[in-house]
Amino acid sequence: MACAPEFIDFLCDTLSPLGEVRSRKMMGDYVIYVNEKCVITACDNTAYVKKLPCIAELMADAECGCPYQGAKEAYILDLTHPNKVRKVIEILWDKLPFPKSKK
Repeated sequence: MACAPEFIDFLCDTLSPLGEVRSRKMMGDYVIYVNEKCVITACDNTAYVKKLPCIAELMADAECGCPYQGAKEAYILDLTHPNKVRKVIEILWDKLPFPKSKK
C-alpha cells in the first residue's frame, strides 16, 4: 500500500516550522526533505527515520521497523507528538549529509 497524499501533506505541514519542506515520490512511497536533506522515508502511511545514536535517547520508546524489504531497521515516528517529531528531525538534520550532486 502506498502513502496517501493526505498523509504526506500532514507530514510536510508538521515539519514546515523547520524550514523548506518538500516530498519526492519514489516507487509509490515518498522521501521527505527538510532544507534539502532527506530526513524521512514514508511508506504505507508510516514515517521512518534513520537509527542514529544522536536520537537514541529521544526515540527510546519508539517502535522500529523496515520501510521496505531490504532496508535497514529504522525508528517509526509517532506523529501524535509534533513537537517531539520536530525535535528529532532538528537533531537528525545536523547529522545527516546533503545528497550527493549528480554529475
